[in-house]
Amino acid sequence: MCRESNFKNAARAGSLVVDWHDCAWAPAIVVRSLTARQVPTKPLPATPPFLHTVRRRSNSFKIMKMPLFSVRRPRAGFTLIELLVVIAIIGILAAMLLAVLPRVMDSAKKTKARLEAQAIATAIEQYDSAYGRFPVSAAAQKQASDNASANANNNPDFTYGGYFLDNGVLKKKGTIMIATGEPLTNSEVIAILMNLTNYPGGGSTINTNYQKNPQKTIFLTAKMSGWDPSQGGAPQPGVGNDLVYRDPWGNPYLITMDLNYDEQCEDAIYSRESVSQPAKNQTAGFYGLVNTTDVNGNGDHFRYHGKVMVWSVGPDKKLDPGPDAYPPEGGNANKAPNKDNVLTWQ
Repeated sequence: MCRESNFKNAARAGSLVVDWHDCAWAPAIVVRSLTARQVPTKPLPATPPFLHTVRRRSNSFKIMKMPLFSVRRPRAGFTLIELLVVIAIIGILAAMLLAVLPRVMDSAKKTKARLEAQAIATAIEQYDSAYGRFPVSAAAQKQASDNASANANNNPDFTYGGYFLDNGVLKKKGTIMIATGEPLTNSEVIAILMNLTNYPGGGSTINTNYQKNPQKTIFLTAKMSGWDPSQGGAPQPGVGNDLVYRDPWGNPYLITMDLNYDEQCEDAIYSRESVSQPAKNQTAGFYGLVNTTDVNGNGDHFRYHGKVMVWSVGPDKKLDPGPDAYPPEGGNANKAPNKDNVLTWQ
């Protein structure tokens, strides 16, 4: 520290003598030991809240959703080449479909024809069980009896035929004729089985006053086509106003019944050796028919072991009874035009 006397003497002498000494404030440092309760503690930082998108639902926290247009990539359009390729593929598929479609339709019609023919055969057998006779007219029964009486080798059974289409025109070729020279169609059989006493256009049927079906039982249910032969045009499938039951291609179903009750049904077409004999001197014919009359299978006596034969001429709308003489190439039941015929016994 500076002393005051020295300061005053120096002032009188006209000069000031400075006597400098380093001075410093040195505070006393006291060290104290602190107890555990006196030690300051700093709290740990709080754990930030964790948001759970499912369990935690709060209006304070909202998840930001991106708009769809910002996530999806824009779709590019078809190129001209791609369009041409697609059109070409569609054209190829359409051509394939058009080629297959007729066969598919014919197959469906053949299935329908088989079901309808089988329904006719079943109805005839049910009628026979109910009345002990077949649903035929006196004219058909008489012709069968006359044939058998005239010659033991003649066909004792009867086949209902009809007019058949030939290039869109109704022809008599291949039909079964009665004594008047006109084909006897299946209309009288259908009238009896469907229990119809009158034609839709007027006139009485063979079942007038239910004389052929006194129990008035409907043995057969078939769709009426409404086609009238007098109005012309192509015949329609189903039962027409003339009560002829026609197949899906517009031709009448052929029906043969065992009128002599020998359990052997002899059809006017399939009994022929030119149709049913596979090779010369064979008694076993096509589709299970057998010639039991001649040991060499000669003659037109190939028969079906059963009471009823019903068939359709099929998609080509034709039948061929074959020549009167035996064809050297063999039978033609398995060849056109008879190959596509629909048979209940096949």
